[in-house]
Amino acid sequence: MKMTLRYFGPTDPIPLQHIRQIAGVKGVVSTLYDTTPGEVWERSAIRTLKNSIEEAGLELSGIESVNVHDTIKIGCPGHRDMYIENYIKSLEALGEEGVQLVCYNFMPVFDWTRSDLAKMREDGATVLSYEQAKIDAVDPEKLFESINENSNGLVLPGWEPERMEQIKQLFLMYQGVDNEKLFQNLVYFLKAIMPVCNKYDIKMAIHQDDPSWSVFGLPRIISSGDNLVRMLEAVDDPHNGVTLCTGSLSSNPNNDVCEIIPRLKGRIYFAHVRNIRQYGNGNFDEAAHLSADGSLDMFKIMKTLYDSGFDGVIRPDHGRAVWGEGGMPGYGLYDRAMGASYLNGIWESLEKIFPRK
Repeated sequence: MKMTLRYFGPTDPIPLQHIRQIAGVKGVVSTLYDTTPGEVWERSAIRTLKNSIEEAGLELSGIESVNVHDTIKIGCPGHRDMYIENYIKSLEALGEEGVQLVCYNFMPVFDWTRSDLAKMREDGATVLSYEQAKIDAVDPEKLFESINENSNGLVLPGWEPERMEQIKQLFLMYQGVDNEKLFQNLVYFLKAIMPVCNKYDIKMAIHQDDPSWSVFGLPRIISSGDNLVRMLEAVDDPHNGVTLCTGSLSSNPNNDVCEIIPRLKGRIYFAHVRNIRQYGNGNFDEAAHLSADGSLDMFKIMKTLYDSGFDGVIRPDHGRAVWGEGGMPGYGLYDRAMGASYLNGIWESLEKIFPRK
């Protein structure tokens, strides 16, 4: 198991030197933040990122993410093949630079959705939160009339005014794309990129939908154990794998992470291990990684991963904002550092109590 932290590049308020000081953290996962979906990645830019990380005494353990262009998800004739070719070129560049893990998702329009980026907890910390009633208050028919009027006065995270026209066009493009069509478009994409993944031994690790149900009527296809197994069986290649996100899956209480992990044995290449507080009815808050702070049994999750033979890249995720720390919601230093230490402690216990043969 390789403990890492997510690093947001040169503009990250948390420098690599501080990440290096977290005991047990050996690397980071990152991406080229000045690129757009569909753009071909240059080897020189990848090398610059990799060198800066290595100079800080860490390693680039994987890329999170190489974003998939929406024309690929929609299945636009002609256009998707051009963007798939661009994706293949980016994978070639990564492979030439020795990168062998790529996290990605296949969520339409929004990578993730929250209704609050700084919900105040009883302990004074703030967390990311999702409240279904706030999402339901949004009228998709009026979504684009005005950034101030599109949701009865509610502005959700990620709804930047400058992106609204682009998002409007994307919603129109996804009309007629249901779950089955989106799934077949994922299969088409994966089959096209598997040859380059095999050439460079790049493991593609798909991230679950967040939350794990449809939002604003858009299709969602990676939201359960059955979805994940179907995807792995449809493209049965060892380089087609999974980023297991415990929080995304558990946003739906019907998903039992510890039941899902054995079904994915040998194909989980990356793990985002975080805790959430489930309230039912589509409501949840992020929580500290400690089991007692949320609804998930973190020891059981880690043991199930351990028992499945997992030895891939792992990181804590979506920490609280504590001790007055500002910065990027969910990605402060302090709580993620505590999360990494907690998860490392569990793993050390597992190795000593249940040594692998």
